Amino acid sequence: SFQAMIKFIDKDKENQMQQALFGGGCFWCTEAVFLQLNGVQKVVSGYAGGHTIDPNYEAICTGETNHAEVILIDFDEQQISYSQLLTVFFAIHDPTTLNRQGNDVGTQYRSVIYYFNEQQKVDAEQFIQQLKADDLNIVTELSPVPTFYAAEEYHQNFFAKNPAQGYCNFAIPPKLLKLHSQFQGLLKP
Repeated sequence: SFQAMIKFIDKDKENQMQQALFGGGCFWCTEAVFLQLNGVQKVVSGYAGGHTIDPNYEAICTGETNHAEVILIDFDEQQISYSQLLTVFFAIHDPTTLNRQGNDVGTQYRSVIYYFNEQQKVDAEQFIQQLKADDLNIVTELSPVPTFYAAEEYHQNFFAKNPAQGYCNFAIPPKLLKLHSQFQGLLKP
C-alpha cells in the first residue's frame, strides 16, 4: 500500500541519519560552523566527558567537573560523511594545544572526539595518524561517547541569536571565513 511505502521511505531516511560528538573549544564557535554544512540537520551544544551528573555552565566553567564543551551533530550520511565532518573539525580548531583554544583556557575547551561506533573510532584514529605523520603534535582525545548533557537553552544557536556579542565577533568570523574559503563544496545552498 502507499502508506506502507511512505513508512518504508521514512524508515530508510532514519537509517541514514548519524550522530557525531566533537569538542573543539567554545561550543558557540563550533556550533556556528557546523550548522552551515550541507547534510547537518541539527547541532546541540552541550557538555560531555565529566564526572558530575547534570552539569550546568557555571559548574563546567570552574574546570572541576571535567566536562568538555561539545556539539552533538545530527547528519545525513547521504549528504556529508563522517570523514568530511572530521576534516572540518580539524581545520577550524587547534588540535595541538592541550586544554586551550586561543584565549579560552581550561579542560572544558579541550579537543575531543567522542565516537559512537567502531567505524567512527577507526576513521578518527586514521585522521589523527595522518596529521601526526605531518609532524603535528595532536592532543585530541579520542573516547567512546559518554553521557551527553544539552547546555542551557540560551547557549543553543548562540551566534545567530547574539551576532553583536563581543566574544562572538572576535572568535567566530575567522572560523567562518576559513570554512567558506576551504569548504565551499560542503556548505548549505
